Amino acid sequence: MSFEQRYIGEILVRRGALEPDKLEPALQTAADRSLELTDLLVATHVVEEVKLVRALADEVGMEFVEKLATELIPEDLIDAVPINFARQNHVLPLTETDDSVRVAVANPLDPFPIDDLRILLGKTIIPVAASEESIDDAINRVYERKDETALAEAKEGEEVEELRDLIDMTDEAPVIRWVNNLFYTAVKERASDIHIEPTDEKVIVRYRVDGRLIPRKEANRGFLSSIVSRVKIEAGLNIAERRLPQDGRITKKIAGKVVDVRVSTIPTAKGERVVMRLLDKEQVLLNLIDLGFARRELDQLEGLIRRPNGIILVTGPTGSGKTTTLYACLNKINTPEKNILTAEDPVEYELRGIGQMQVQPKIGLTFASGMRSFLRQDP
Repeated sequence: MSFEQRYIGEILVRRGALEPDKLEPALQTAADRSLELTDLLVATHVVEEVKLVRALADEVGMEFVEKLATELIPEDLIDAVPINFARQNHVLPLTETDDSVRVAVANPLDPFPIDDLRILLGKTIIPVAASEESIDDAINRVYERKDETALAEAKEGEEVEELRDLIDMTDEAPVIRWVNNLFYTAVKERASDIHIEPTDEKVIVRYRVDGRLIPRKEANRGFLSSIVSRVKIEAGLNIAERRLPQDGRITKKIAGKVVDVRVSTIPTAKGERVVMRLLDKEQVLLNLIDLGFARRELDQLEGLIRRPNGIILVTGPTGSGKTTTLYACLNKINTPEKNILTAEDPVEYELRGIGQMQVQPKIGLTFASGMRSFLRQDP
């Protein structure tokens, strides 16, 4: 068992939330099951969650809030914090002033979400404690309200997504608007990738359109850290890790389109470099006839993909349509009489009726091992 777990247990005993004779058995059980002590105590009903969080808050002198008034939370404050970050860390912004934001947190002893929010919002964070259950419930209600408001405005004919994404450097969170505008412009120009590249003097943004990289935006070099941190938070990455490459994923609704974004960061001598691949599920062409093949080449390809065995290699530069071509081929031969399995890294588009496996080399699930398993699946 770790020193941290014992320390938390001793706080709960000292604050009267946990009976002293139950501490050692709970620590041992938590260690045996590889669980956090607090999770075990709440799950087994040894300690009520409200009492547990209140005890930890009292220990560090943090205010405890039993009921969160979600109707008072400003919508622009909610816009500034991605819902996946709020849910993952069990945090919710409540109110703000010119220089601070009051935030509900479920773990008064965890400083990392507070540090992330300070970087994200550019303001001092004043944490208040609340139960995880109440925060999660409030997150659902607040973000649902925001979606309903956007839908109502859209029905009135307003360009909700465009207005939301336009950059406004006088806004309270200019970096957020700037990054949102990257996505909006990329979708508008039908870009397949967004490149964020640091130089000595500035940050350059290039879009890949029709296979060509085109410079589109620039920002002051001083904004690099804030820009990268914003992207990392949306992708669920570790914003404090700048020495290693990271990969993540974002799902955004941009100008009425649901877009998946694959995020890749790498450290360079000039700073972190970010590449984002945009996957517009509504625009993908899954019919071979729509891909622009000449009749002769189309007939040849259709003949090849209908053969019972063999291998087809699809090659080309980034953004040339390799993935789209392969998915269109799968879609062409996909019938109820066939059992089709794929090994992909990553699964970019979900195809109904096809078994798509995500390769995960870190746990030993490679293309080779996946293919061996496929042979036992009656493909």
